[in-house]
Amino acid sequence: MSYSIVGAFVIVLGAALVAGVLWLASGGAWQKKVDLYRAIEDESVAGLNLNAPVKYSGVDVGKVRAIELDHANPNRVNLLFAIERGTPIREDTIAVLKTQGLTGIAYVELSGGAADSPPLLATPGNEYPLIRTKPSLSARLENILTSVLTKLDGTSNAINAILSAENQAAFRSAMADIATVARTIAARRDTIDAGITQAGRTLDNTAKATVQLEAVVARIGRSADAVEKMGTEVARTSLSAGKAVDAVGADVNRFSTETQPELERLLGELGALSTSLRRLSEQTTRDPRGLIFGRTPVPDGPGEKGGAP
Repeated sequence: MSYSIVGAFVIVLGAALVAGVLWLASGGAWQKKVDLYRAIEDESVAGLNLNAPVKYSGVDVGKVRAIELDHANPNRVNLLFAIERGTPIREDTIAVLKTQGLTGIAYVELSGGAADSPPLLATPGNEYPLIRTKPSLSARLENILTSVLTKLDGTSNAINAILSAENQAAFRSAMADIATVARTIAARRDTIDAGITQAGRTLDNTAKATVQLEAVVARIGRSADAVEKMGTEVARTSLSAGKAVDAVGADVNRFSTETQPELERLLGELGALSTSLRRLSEQTTRDPRGLIFGRTPVPDGPGEKGGAP
């Protein structure tokens, strides 16, 4: 009987121990609450495994819960993170793949999260908030190396084209022509030196002529200023003459209007006076005594009486 009790007790104790271990393994009383976030990677996630650490500025804050291909675009990988609740995941938080040491084990590094940035929330139609990603260091190096290799390949092709047989023949021909020109110049060195000396003298004479030409141009400029001033004075004189002519015309018109009637009347009186003087002259010629004794009556002729017939 005692053995049965002992056996039952051992069985119950073992079951309790297993249950405790399982409970502790699942987190037990110390299990932390987590929030799920999603991220999309456009590069290879080789070396990243399930339960790989998710770090925030080097501090473990979660685990990778799921890694799946995007069936709509196989070049993209969907990641699901379980991150401790309370971790400051904000709209400007960035997720980057990194490798740990020489082992090549990949993990996810979170960065960013400015204090004034709002918390990251799920958008309508999405079950989990989406954390932005940027290329890892290895991806950036790969892109740079690819670009450099492409440029090197283009440069190599260009060099090969430059060093083709045709270009080499053209280069040798150009070098031969340059050698011929050099020998010709060496043979005519004295003539070239004389030409250079003459050119120097010509430049000196040109400089002197330029100085003299500047003086001539200055004198021409002064003459032009004088002519311009004379033209201005002539214009002013013409304006004054026009005003004088206008004034004389006004005086002539006024003279014609006011003096012409008086002149006509005076001319009429002068005409009558001239007639009277002519008659007086004729009378004096006929009878000079009339100026002293007055006019003598003419006696009546035969058959006249009292000056009447």
